[in-house]
Amino acid sequence: MIRFDRSQQWLAAAISALAGFVDAIGFVESGGFFVSFMTGNSTRLAVGVAEWSHAGLVAGAIILLFVAGVVAGSLAAARAARQRSGVILLFVAALLAAAGGLRLADQVVAAVACLAVAMGMVNAAVEGRGGAVVGVTYMTGTLVQMGQKMANALRGSGDGRWLPHLALWSALVVGAIVGARVTIGSPLAAYALATVGAAALGGRAIWAMRRA
Repeated sequence: MIRFDRSQQWLAAAISALAGFVDAIGFVESGGFFVSFMTGNSTRLAVGVAEWSHAGLVAGAIILLFVAGVVAGSLAAARAARQRSGVILLFVAALLAAAGGLRLADQVVAAVACLAVAMGMVNAAVEGRGGAVVGVTYMTGTLVQMGQKMANALRGSGDGRWLPHLALWSALVVGAIVGARVTIGSPLAAYALATVGAAALGGRAIWAMRRA
């Protein structure tokens, strides 16, 4: 996160909150699978294979859909160049809208599939200095970096800037809390809010780039 300027840090945190919100939708709707946290799904895949259960197939399918989203997002980002953030977020908004439409038609499995593709794609949205890209849908690396920099701060040497990493993690957690509460109350409202949020972030990113 420290390799990104302030505006990119804010955008990354906002996207992370969106990812947490959408992951909570997917978790509730799928009965315990993730649409953005592939480490968790990898463990579910492994346990499912060991138990020879249907859960392994579900986890594996979501992982493949997520990777497909990453590939599609990376290709779209390369073509969009400086407008990558806005373009990717608008693609994500379209996928979330499609997921909402499928959920309205009671096609929950297809809706969750769209969510997984969208969460893979959104990881291509933010590029920093030197081509650095931040993964906004998983937090293990973020927490490791935060811990290392907290240790540096305690030692009084090295890079001790751990607050940006805390902000990224906190954004995802808060987004997930809100997403879970909204989904439990009204799944369709959760899909709608996620779509509006992604579209708003995409429009804001395009507007900011045109002003730059």
